[in-house]
Amino acid sequence: MVAQQTRPSTGRVTRRRVRTRANLLDAAFAVFAAKGFGRVSIEEVCDAAGYSRGAFYSNFASLDELFFALYRERADLIAQQVADALAGDGPDLDVPASVDRVTEVLLLDLDWLLVKTDFLVHAARDAAVAQTLLEHRARLRRAIADRLAPARGHTALPAALGGADAAAHAVVAAYDGVTTQLLLDKDVDGARAWLRQLLTALLTDGSTPPECSE
Repeated sequence: MVAQQTRPSTGRVTRRRVRTRANLLDAAFAVFAAKGFGRVSIEEVCDAAGYSRGAFYSNFASLDELFFALYRERADLIAQQVADALAGDGPDLDVPASVDRVTEVLLLDLDWLLVKTDFLVHAARDAAVAQTLLEHRARLRRAIADRLAPARGHTALPAALGGADAAAHAVVAAYDGVTTQLLLDKDVDGARAWLRQLLTALLTDGSTPPECSE
């Protein structure tokens, strides 16, 4: 009888904790994007989420742990969105259409770029953090390579790239370069057009007319 009473209560507590954790992550994302990781306190995250420090520490041991959890959550989401965007055409890859979908996903959120850049700077000074970042970047590349590999029988990739894995590296490198400029000028439309041009040139023979002359 006691077990029957306790089990539903535990379920409610678990669901509440999941919701609290999600709310803390959402609040932290907004605060980190606005102020930068190194300038944010636990109190600020709690205030933004509407929770006490006790609620924070019941979910995260430190601000670093929350930051890593936030990065993993968003990076996994982006990798999945890229995979879904590339999967829309079946094996006969429509490069321009796929590039359009990928650029929409990758360039949509300036706040994410700010948080990602903070994580990159943090990782550059900590080998363990760097490994976490490298693993998630590898997952993004795999999502791209896994889509390009079966399409090669239908859509030829430039021979200079040396295969789907190298093409995936090139796509991520192009994204990194374009988003550096985007962080400074905040011109999302210009960055999207420029990335579209670069990716089209990388994944085809480059003969598609450019949409950006800068």
